[in-house]
Amino acid sequence: MKIRETSAPAPLPHFRRKATSVSQGELVKAECLLPESRLPLVIQPAVEDLSLARWAGRNRDYVAARLSDHGALLFRGFGARGVSDLEQFVEAVSGQPMEYRERSSPRSQVSDRVYTSTDHPPDQSIFLHNEHSYAQTFPLKLFFSCVQSAPQGGNTPLADTRKVFERIAPRVRERFIEKKWMYVRNFGDGFGLPWQKVFQTADKAAVETYCRRTGVECEWKDGDRLRTRQVRPVVARHPQTGATVWFNHATFFHVTTLEPQVRRALLDEFAEQDLPNHTYYGDGSPIEDDVMDELRAAYTRETMTFQWQDGDVILLDNMLTSHGREPFAGQRKILFAMAEPYTRTDL
Repeated sequence: MKIRETSAPAPLPHFRRKATSVSQGELVKAECLLPESRLPLVIQPAVEDLSLARWAGRNRDYVAARLSDHGALLFRGFGARGVSDLEQFVEAVSGQPMEYRERSSPRSQVSDRVYTSTDHPPDQSIFLHNEHSYAQTFPLKLFFSCVQSAPQGGNTPLADTRKVFERIAPRVRERFIEKKWMYVRNFGDGFGLPWQKVFQTADKAAVETYCRRTGVECEWKDGDRLRTRQVRPVVARHPQTGATVWFNHATFFHVTTLEPQVRRALLDEFAEQDLPNHTYYGDGSPIEDDVMDELRAAYTRETMTFQWQDGDVILLDNMLTSHGREPFAGQRKILFAMAEPYTRTDL
């Protein structure tokens, strides 16, 4: 059942400063946003003028333990509003942020390694996914900072990938585990990102080298166009917790997951093999419609949605929690960064 936040939390009480010392544990309070869901755990300051980055840097073990348990931490009431606040928080929790490579969604670069969350059209939803699950190297941590919440919509759905895995019928899981999944991309046909943007180079030889190194098959077509294929596992084991998670883009990039009008427009324009993005079983065979319906239903049944407030910062464990976006109207600005690159060895 989809869970929604029905009302904003009450404003935080004000506390007078005291001359006595306060332990780090007494500086914040933590509770689940909704009693029906462990996603996300909300951490709020219990004293005035508490720096999020400074507190997090002194309590990295606390943050890591809560994140491994819940999969998502929502820091609310710290007043983090800008790029520098996000950069300092990332540095305090995870060190140097990652550069956005092997890109799949349009983002605007705000600073060296801070981006907008996505520049996808605001009237369209973004299905749940785990960042870079198709890549050989992906981030373990994702950071989102709300500079300006949308006046209407724009909520961020979350789902626990441990529970998504359990929702999927064993026969479906086993078939995917045996066959894996294939991601096919076509570049240069006027839809989606150009390959120069995705690979951050205009050098074809550099693209080929990258693909060989990361287990991606690439094929140059006429007119400077490119097709890539990569086969990846559908499940992964978390390197720190050992949890088995449903970690892939097989549902996200399948053409049937697109909104109906977008899907019709693409299928009218392209043959299936030329679609900008599409997925198959790892042997190249099509994924059945009823299987795709079951995968989408597994995500939906584990989805909760929270409403952004200005100044919110959310930290996601990228393997434990998938995320998406609901359509919105008006102005919305969410900053994005990722950190802690992890290179998989199961390819």
